Amino acid sequence: MEIIDMPTSSTENSVQIKVSKIDKSRIEELDFNNIPFGKIFSDHMFVVDYKDGQWNDPEIRPFGNLSLSPAISALHYGQAIFEGLKAYKDGSGNVSVFRPLDNHTRFNSSAKRMCMPTLPEGLFMDALNQLLTLDREWVPPVDGCALYIRPVMFATTAEIKVKTSEEFKFAIMTCPVGPYYPKPVRVVIETHFARAMEGGIGYAKAAGNYGAALYPAQQAQERGYDQLIWTDAKEHKYIEESGTMNIMFVIDGKLHTPSLETNTILEGITRDSVIRIAESKGIEVLERRILVEELVDYCRSGECTEAFGVGTAATLASIATIGYNGEDFDLAPVGDDSVSAILMDELSNIRTGKIRDEYGWMMPIS
Repeated sequence: MEIIDMPTSSTENSVQIKVSKIDKSRIEELDFNNIPFGKIFSDHMFVVDYKDGQWNDPEIRPFGNLSLSPAISALHYGQAIFEGLKAYKDGSGNVSVFRPLDNHTRFNSSAKRMCMPTLPEGLFMDALNQLLTLDREWVPPVDGCALYIRPVMFATTAEIKVKTSEEFKFAIMTCPVGPYYPKPVRVVIETHFARAMEGGIGYAKAAGNYGAALYPAQQAQERGYDQLIWTDAKEHKYIEESGTMNIMFVIDGKLHTPSLETNTILEGITRDSVIRIAESKGIEVLERRILVEELVDYCRSGECTEAFGVGTAATLASIATIGYNGEDFDLAPVGDDSVSAILMDELSNIRTGKIRDEYGWMMPIS
């Protein structure tokens, strides 16, 4: 195993990142034309520990298991957050990451809400750059595929007591992925269980938000659906988001999506990107509270012509069916001239360097 010290790029709080390279890459085991989502991990990972009020000993090392006490706070009291972002390869083999600074901002917002330390921008960005420089060959050169990047932080104080942890571990791991949803999805509007409520942590990318959603999602899957559409916790009257993505509807040619005003919906980076692209194309975007009954009426009348989810993992996932109170509303298949197809093409072409990135979203990996 080769061990070297690499300085971060010139940032205000420059640190040394120790790099321990794997002896032999595992990339030969990967079939880029048949990539399961989230099961195959790249050669290396980044880890750093927070102790005594500061981040210490940042290191890139071969991907592998961590040694942890069963008493760490994250396992008992849920102090854990994460992010998801993607790296793409263009036709010349250059690698870029999509909107990493926005992921860093959202990560720190989640950290503050969960009473966890924030991560310096320089450390986050330098760790990301060096890790992807080392594992750049793991970025798939295949259309529709990407390198999924998972930053995660969790409490590591070994003490069984309900209190804020004093120690934390931050890590970044990566894995090549294909499409999250390989075909249009069937979703059902949830009217009993709730994902988030006002004053809670719905806007944070906290691990517990996803764990609590597994049982309702499993019930939906047993009824033949792929995912849920969550509604507000108070009355189950308003559309909020889907289990793995923000949600959008095309109604009378306009793009409608739930607003963020209640702080119960994740402020999706893909959501924001799609909205900005839509506006640049002259498509009217309405961010508003959407009544369940209103959406059902639009589906019944045929005025809702498209529905799709947007997110880092899902990218843009077309919705084929919306279920509600035992009734299914099937949406017509979308063509190449559909709103969702136009938005998806533009977003994909920006990410893969096929068109100019007018937004400054892509960060090249050196």
